[in-house]
Amino acid sequence: MSLIMTNQQHQVKLPPQLEVKLEKIVQMGLEIEGVDSSAEVSLVFVDDQEIQILNKTYRQKDQPTDVLSFPLWDGEEEASGEILLGDIVISLETAQRQAEEYGHSLEREIAYLMVHGLLHLLGYDHLDSEEKQVMRQKEEEILHAIDLYR
Repeated sequence: MSLIMTNQQHQVKLPPQLEVKLEKIVQMGLEIEGVDSSAEVSLVFVDDQEIQILNKTYRQKDQPTDVLSFPLWDGEEEASGEILLGDIVISLETAQRQAEEYGHSLEREIAYLMVHGLLHLLGYDHLDSEEKQVMRQKEEEILHAIDLYR
């Protein structure tokens, strides 16, 4: 499993040891979903301005959001044997506001957004209430599995 993490913003300081925790999330998510552990995920931290541009460009919504996912995987392995799942983009400014609003740590909020983004890369969505319920259950299963709720 490979997590390529890039920080393209300077407004919010990343919590210590975050990369290790996010790698555990990806490993657990892949394990729970039965996806080969050689998969690669790209994670980019941006500010609200950058995620608003992406949200407008790709979703026609001219406002910042917390997380965007750009799936690349179609369920097949590449000829090289690698699985390129895709890219997750998280606005740390929005994540920080939401952490304060929900009364938990920035680390916890980033972890939740990472799980949410990863599930989108794996084909989950929340367009209707049934899909939303299934996705929420998967989010909780992964977060509980890595002891983030305790």
